[in-house]
Order: sequence, then C-alpha cells, then structure tokens
Amino acid sequence: MTPNLITLQQINSLPLKEAAALLQGLYEHSDWIAEQALDTRPFASPAALKYAMVQVLQRAGRDAQIALVRAHPELAGKAMVSKNLTAESTNEQSKAGLTDCTPEEFAHIQQLNANYNAKFGFPFILAVRGPRGTGLTRQQIIRTFERRLHHHPDYELAECLRNIHRIVEIRLNDKLGYQPTLGNEVWDWHEWLAQFSDVGSVHKNAPHAAREELTVTYLTDAHRKCARTIELGMRACGFDEVKIDSVGNVVGIYKSNKPDAKTLMTGSHYDTVRNGGKYDGRLGIFVPMACVRELARNGKRLPFHIEVVAFAEEEGQRYKATFLGSGALVGDFKSEWLDQKDANGISMRQAMQQAGLKIANIPQLKRRTEDYLGFIEIHIEQGPVLNELDIPLGVVTSINGSVRFVGEISGMASHAGTTPMDRRRDAATAVAELALYVEKRALRVAETCVGTVGQLHVPNGSVNVVPGRCQFSLDLRATTNTARDALMQDVLAELRAICERRGLHYTLEETMRASAAPSHPDWQTRWENAVKALGVPLFQLPSGAGHDAMKLHEIMPQAMLFVRGQNAGISHNPLESTTSDDMQLAIDAFMHLLHDVAADC
Repeated sequence: MTPNLITLQQINSLPLKEAAALLQGLYEHSDWIAEQALDTRPFASPAALKYAMVQVLQRAGRDAQIALVRAHPELAGKAMVSKNLTAESTNEQSKAGLTDCTPEEFAHIQQLNANYNAKFGFPFILAVRGPRGTGLTRQQIIRTFERRLHHHPDYELAECLRNIHRIVEIRLNDKLGYQPTLGNEVWDWHEWLAQFSDVGSVHKNAPHAAREELTVTYLTDAHRKCARTIELGMRACGFDEVKIDSVGNVVGIYKSNKPDAKTLMTGSHYDTVRNGGKYDGRLGIFVPMACVRELARNGKRLPFHIEVVAFAEEEGQRYKATFLGSGALVGDFKSEWLDQKDANGISMRQAMQQAGLKIANIPQLKRRTEDYLGFIEIHIEQGPVLNELDIPLGVVTSINGSVRFVGEISGMASHAGTTPMDRRRDAATAVAELALYVEKRALRVAETCVGTVGQLHVPNGSVNVVPGRCQFSLDLRATTNTARDALMQDVLAELRAICERRGLHYTLEETMRASAAPSHPDWQTRWENAVKALGVPLFQLPSGAGHDAMKLHEIMPQAMLFVRGQNAGISHNPLESTTSDDMQLAIDAFMHLLHDVAADC
C-alpha cells in the first residue's frame, strides 16, 4: 500500500502537533529535531525545511549530536537480523541489498562494525540510498566503511551527521512524493560520460561508469569519444546548431526568437585531471543542456541566444596549456603550444591533426564582446565549505588569481652510504625544503593565499643514491593579483636562497598565469535572486580553484554558482560526488536566471 503523501502547505499551516506528526520518522528516534524546526515556519520550499532541521541539530550541541548518531542501528547489524529496525531503516538497508549479504560479506561488515565502534564510540552512519536515492551497492558500502575507519573522530562525527541529513532529505522526499526528475537525469548523464577514460578498467557486474580510474586528457581517444557523446546529447536536447570547433570545444546554440539578439554564454570543461572525479567541469555542461531541453520541449524561445560550450581543455594535463579551450574564445591560444610534446612524444600539432581539427581556423574562434550579454558557469564547489554548512548552493564572489610553474633542481648524484651528510648536494631535500616554505608562507595569510607543490619526481631515483635531480611543480593562488604576486616573489626568492646555500642549480618555467576575476555585480545578483527564489539559504564565497569563467572574464561579464560536493567536498579525486537533489536545485536556479534575464531584455 502506498503511504499517504503530505504537502508543504500542510507542514506550513497545520497546528504544531499535527504538522510534527507528519514529519515523524525523519530522524531516527529523534522527532524533536523536526518539531523544533517547525518553529521557523513557513518554509518557502522543502529545501528550506531541510536546512531548518540542519540548524536545529547544529544548535543542539555535541552531546545531542552523538545521541542522535547512537540512535541509528548498525548497518547489517543485530537489529536488522532480529527485524527490529524502524520501517525507514528497513527500507533503506533492503534497497542497498544489505539483507542479501553473503555469509562472507556479513561477517566482514560485522567486524567493521566492531572496529568502528571501538574506535569512535558510535555506529557507522551512511546514507545507503546514495547520491541518486536508488541505493549503493554492498561493495560501495564496504569500501566506504573501510575508508572512513581511518578518519579523525571529530571529522567522522561530522561525516555521520552529514549522512544523517542526507538520509532525512531522502525520507522527506518520500513523504512528499517528490523526485528530482531532471537532477536524476543529469546525474545519469555524468555516469554515462564517465564510461570513457584514458586508463582504468570497468568493474565487473557494475554500471558502465564504475571505473577504477577516470582520466580524460586532451584529444585522446577517450576525450574525442566524450566530445562526440556531448555533441549527440546537445542535438538530442534540441539545440539549433551543434559543432566541434577547431580546438575541440563542443558548441551548442539555442537560438532566440530575435535573430539580432545578443548571446548568453555558459558551459565548462569536459577534460579531467588524472584519476579525477565525474563532476568537475561536466556539471556546468549538463545543467544548461537540461534547461535548453526543457525550453525546446515547451517550444519556448528567449529574447537572447544561449550558447553552451563544453570546453575541450582546462586542466593542462596532457600538455602545459591550461584553459586552452576557453582561451581560444578570448584570442589567447598560444602558437608555441603546438610544439609541446606529451609523455609519448606526440606534439599537440600532431594530436590536433589526427583529430581532424583545423589549426588555421583557431584565430576565428575569438568572440566579439559586443555580441554577448555575459558568461555564467555552474560548477561543483571543489571544497568543503558548503558541505560543512549543509548548504546546497553558493554564489561565487570572485575567482582567485593564480600562477603555475614547473621546475627542476640539479645537484650531484652520489652514493648514499659514502657521502657525508654535510657534503651532499641533494636535489630532493631542496625541493622538500621549498615545499615546507610554501606551506609556511601561505599560512601567514591563510585567508587569502594557498600554495602547493603538487608534483615531486626524482628521475632514475634509487634507494641508495643521493638524488642528483628533482623535478617539481608550483601552484600559487590568492584572492587578489597583488597578494598572488607577493606570494610568488617570496617563494622564488626562497628557491634562489635554498639553491645558493646548498650549492645547487635550478630551472623554472612559468606555465600559466591567471588574474583574479571578481564576479560582475549584476550577474552575481542574478544568481543570488535565483538562489533566494528556491528558498535556499543565500551564501557567498570566493573560488580558490581556477575556472573557464576567469578566461571569459577577460572579454565579458561573468559570475558563477557553486553546487555542494559530498565526501567533505573533495574534488580532483574519484570520491568527488554530489547528489541529484542538489543538481535539481542547480537546474532550477539556472532556469530562474534565464527567465530573469529574459524579463530584462
């Protein structure tokens, strides 16, 4: 029998006790949370109710939070075996297949439960219905269990609470009879595109996207398959014009009902870092595609053209050509890039020719400022802020300026056993010293600066040889160009000092420099209005990561919207994740912005 559904209107209008009764079972044996949240009625949306309950628990304090965690049953634990779970927990564990564990799986989970309780003093909590609400596999659950056993207790408590709020979100959706329909589709599109990877194998008996590694770099076979898939997807969504341009960008145009109208550009990149995540960049392609599809299905045209660009290259992984895709649109494609070679000795020129791209036409890709209203981009946050606050969307105020280098320190390779410590010319320890300085210097102004030595490699290194060479990278970022340049000058000065003191030589090549890009006030306001219209808390934050928006910023107004990431907001990592519910909110916000712009045209 289908349970009786409730409505937001009932929650807002019924007397407190009656409204509270409708929300029973959301929090495991802890109905007081929903009841206290009702004091802040009326709620503009289910998202507003969800956030109100989050705030109640935040204010309740640590003891109440731990008590809530302890009110939950163990996964595949004694309560499941004895059939003493709540109806909600029974449904969730059943959908995840935990009731069908093999004896070996059950024994392993029992041991994990014991180890976890011994370390943390509370049960392991996981939203087993997952980011799409359809259920994680037993294998995914076990891998997550094993990974989280290594967390710090405070971090793990926070992770349990975040998973509880996700459980509550899904349970509330069930009570309301709500499905994030478009969010589910966009989530599925990410899974489909993730089938293409330069490396990694597909897990047996798993969805096509369940890869051990996701890596898509510029103009590889996997990259070209991604481009073709996006191209076909745009055509299916109802774009009037779709093409792959001379650098590999996939460009779709949904035309206005006014032939001489200006264009609103949006999009993001479809390449990835090595062993990256499914949502970085791609979320900003698929959300506007979904919106265009809905406009096309309803036969609706806007008083401006919509241009969605899936940028071919942003990460600078195969070649040192970061922002190649968006750079070409602002006239910043550097001809010297063509002679760069990848690890296999293939030049960019060769790769582009093999892909059938017309290099001579690249200058024609530069867009005219006067033809555009601006550029907007949706992106997964790639950080922990929204996740920690349990806020689904964040409006970006600015994008940090950055500069990147690759370098090498040269010393003298020598015997590890016979070379005294005070006579060594160790290149690796010099880079290590530099890395520690970068950390120390950035921490001095941690609110504005970050610095990373992300690559450190000793060519032909051996366990018993003092490193004679060490290759490294530098990534320096700050909220303003002035702060970035001050950080850079100090780091480079320290590099010189280290090498002089140790008797070493270094080479350094700047591979990328991007100016800080503050959001245009008018477009930032449009994002803010869209978020508020959804009943979602308005939160503003800067972006520490670089984005294609910072290149388009050079020729037109830009503004960005962030979507909350799961797993503490981790990105550039296979654990990068978000939910179909948050994707739905992003779609709704994007559509609201489109109509807001249309009203002003």
